[in-house]
Amino acid sequence: MSTARKRQVVGWFHKYLANPVMRRLAPVIPGQAVLETTGRRSGLPRRTPVGGRVEGTGFWLVAGDGRDAQYVRNIEANPRVRLQLRGRWRPGTAVPLPDDDPRLRLRRLPRTNGLLVRALGTNLLTIRIDFD
Repeated sequence: MSTARKRQVVGWFHKYLANPVMRRLAPVIPGQAVLETTGRRSGLPRRTPVGGRVEGTGFWLVAGDGRDAQYVRNIEANPRVRLQLRGRWRPGTAVPLPDDDPRLRLRRLPRTNGLLVRALGTNLLTIRIDFD
């Protein structure tokens, strides 16, 4: 399957099946969170379920579609975000890290999420969210 076709199929799966369910479940599942960005065109809050891990004073995640993901584009336009962890919202600043090795990073993140990101991702990108 070509990368463009894979991105299209995975995008449909996330938009219509996985994300609506995970937005509700992520706050209570360990290793999952809801990332709230500001829409770069609309200015409205956009919520995306993500998997990752708190390390030190930040949260690490790997975006499967990298800069092709809408939430990553929103971060690049406005890095101020909120992250819902275990039902609590935490403000922070998201930092894309193109020089970080996302495959190595996935080994340090929750295993199930890492397997899915590796299987479904097309252009991996590490992102760190520094909490205020």
